[in-house]
Amino acid sequence: MAASRFSAAASLALAMSSALVAYPARADAIDGEWCQPDGRHMSITGPKIVTVGGNGLDGNYTRHSFSYVIPGNEPGAGQTVNMILLNEDTVQLMWPASAIKPPAPPTEVWHRCRNNPTS
Repeated sequence: MAASRFSAAASLALAMSSALVAYPARADAIDGEWCQPDGRHMSITGPKIVTVGGNGLDGNYTRHSFSYVIPGNEPGAGQTVNMILLNEDTVQLMWPASAIKPPAPPTEVWHRCRNNPTS
């Protein structure tokens, strides 16, 4: 009897863990493709980013935030952009004042790209 209870519990645990693997949810992490309606996009994979200007570089990564120093060939060079994940589909960017063109706000809300932004 105890063996059958153990077997049933093990089967249930295996089924539940398989279900988690079979249906991977988009993790609550800042990694991914981020887009703006005006066509700008960027991509974050761990500590690596492809910036709005198309530069690939390393930044400061945590699961829910990211920051990087703007490269020399982009507006605001040498200053830091900070990002915070608001929810799994939304990130808030804080641009340094010299990196934006008025009337753009210094803080923007970006969303996960629905389609591949490079296609």
